[in-house]
Amino acid sequence: MKGLASYCGIDIAKQVISIHIENSDHQVICRKNLTRSKVLTFFSNLPACLIGIESCGGSQYWARELMKLGHDVRLMNARFIVPYRRKGKNDANDAEAICEAVTRPHMRFVSIKSEQQQSILMMHRLREQCVSQRRALINQMHGFLLEFGNSLPKGAKAVHRNMQAILDEEKLPSLAVEMLHNQMVALAQVEERESVLTKRITQWAESNEQAKALLALEGVGPLTASAIVATAGSAKPFKNGRQFAAWLGLVPKQRSSGGKAKLGGITKTGDSYLRKLLVQSARTVLLMANRGRGKNKEWVDQLVERRPTNVVAIAMAAKQARMAWAVMAGKVV
Repeated sequence: MKGLASYCGIDIAKQVISIHIENSDHQVICRKNLTRSKVLTFFSNLPACLIGIESCGGSQYWARELMKLGHDVRLMNARFIVPYRRKGKNDANDAEAICEAVTRPHMRFVSIKSEQQQSILMMHRLREQCVSQRRALINQMHGFLLEFGNSLPKGAKAVHRNMQAILDEEKLPSLAVEMLHNQMVALAQVEERESVLTKRITQWAESNEQAKALLALEGVGPLTASAIVATAGSAKPFKNGRQFAAWLGLVPKQRSSGGKAKLGGITKTGDSYLRKLLVQSARTVLLMANRGRGKNKEWVDQLVERRPTNVVAIAMAAKQARMAWAVMAGKVV
């Protein structure tokens, strides 16, 4: 096959990986299954070609390794590959569809992340897990106390402030007191772990040049800045800031027909975690504007007069996404 390969589609799995290879005339020259241990050896003997991989678990690793061998690797969202599958769904047909999709001139690709980027995202995911566990523990304690006639105010601070007093009243059964004490210990452990992860993320954001530049944006803190850098990597995959905002799902959904433009709510495509952080950052800007502070006060005030607060928050998040792209692209904001 030396000197023949031009396009390749790879359908990855945990153990067996399907490969579909075509030449420049789109004639099939190889269809086979390989075990994980043989994949890199196979591609090291293959001339440099365009390789398509569905973006899923393990795809970032394979993309980095195949790029080291000199191949041009592209990752694609699964929903863009499905229309190119012409037969029943199996690994071989998926690989063929991927091979077809990667050659399309207007196909959109997923950015390939470095090991450093993925490490930062791991910290974000673990911190988000701590937030979820903390919320679950607090809600569970609220439910337990209601069964004994005790109602606590909302929020973690209210639990810490009132729980000890409830336990000291000696009105609850001893077994219930023991279980609630265990819950409080578990809550303290989760909060400590969350605090450690937040500090590590903050330290990284303050040491990374791109993240430090993003911190200059109003409302953008270390969590948002580090998540943008780790998720997007750079501004190069996007032509402009609006395309970056669209990638995050912060632009209106279109249902236009017959020359009439009909815009709905935001598309909510892309990374939901990063979009959530940007919306939270936008709400911080709105709060600052409401208190008479901030660079965007005039813009926010004008928009609040015409639109509901939630709509303004999304508009501000989209604006922050465009400004973040401009910062990463080295443009003056």
